[in-house]
Amino acid sequence: MILEVVRASLKVLPPTIAGRVAFELWRRPFKRGQVRESEREVHEAATVEVVDEVVTYAWGDGARPVLLVHGWRSRASRFHKFVTRLVELGYSPVSYDAPGHGDSPGPAGTILDHQRIIRGLQDRHGRFEGAIAHSLGVPFVLYAIREGVYVERVVTISGLADFGYLADAFCRELGLGAKANASLRRSIERRLFDGDDGIWTRYSVAAGDVDLLAIHNDEDDVVDPTQAPVLLAKYGPRAHFLQTNGLGHRRIMTDPEVITEAVAFVQDSLSVDSDVAERLDLGA
Repeated sequence: MILEVVRASLKVLPPTIAGRVAFELWRRPFKRGQVRESEREVHEAATVEVVDEVVTYAWGDGARPVLLVHGWRSRASRFHKFVTRLVELGYSPVSYDAPGHGDSPGPAGTILDHQRIIRGLQDRHGRFEGAIAHSLGVPFVLYAIREGVYVERVVTISGLADFGYLADAFCRELGLGAKANASLRRSIERRLFDGDDGIWTRYSVAAGDVDLLAIHNDEDDVVDPTQAPVLLAKYGPRAHFLQTNGLGHRRIMTDPEVITEAVAFVQDSLSVDSDVAERLDLGA
């Protein structure tokens, strides 16, 4: 209902103004993800800390930490099934509610804020044996790794590779055209990155030196499945791919096969046939 009202309101504005208004919405998600009843037991079992106004969560005994990073309008508790499986296997999941999400206050942070948060979690919990990221959390984790955070193996779920896709998808959701999109991009550059118009390339996924499993669904209506081969091509022979069917963008996070294969990859015991060159015709 709120989204429909916003769309109708933006349609009557000139595109440049609509783009500026869209920027304010960009910084403040329409709604915060709430803890679902199915997540409550795991959520309440976490050790909770607040560091620089960011709410962080840790489970397990501290050994073998695994980083979990959620996406837009989401929260750490969405990983509850992953947390349960990882703890059973002796890992210690670590996560956080992003700025402006879940229980963390403020407007949404930038990729640089997430880099700082993830670096701080590594400083506190130690080098990560693995990382599992969903949606917008994927470029955040991969950029943090690029900038020196150590992660042994990474699982991306419904991830995006092109930083500009953030603006494109947001404008599509709001029913905005190309001129409003350009205005939104200029606002992001000026207000968040000191006018740097190179962010769309700089913060897109680049070649990485880490083993990666990308999981994407053929019916994802939030992050287009075409983002998967873009991401995988950057990682070449170190990348693996698992396509799921019929789960969309959200149910993929509770699917038993997805959880099994993601955790198996963190354990370095991937069981699916997921050769990226063969499955996506990316070449050897």
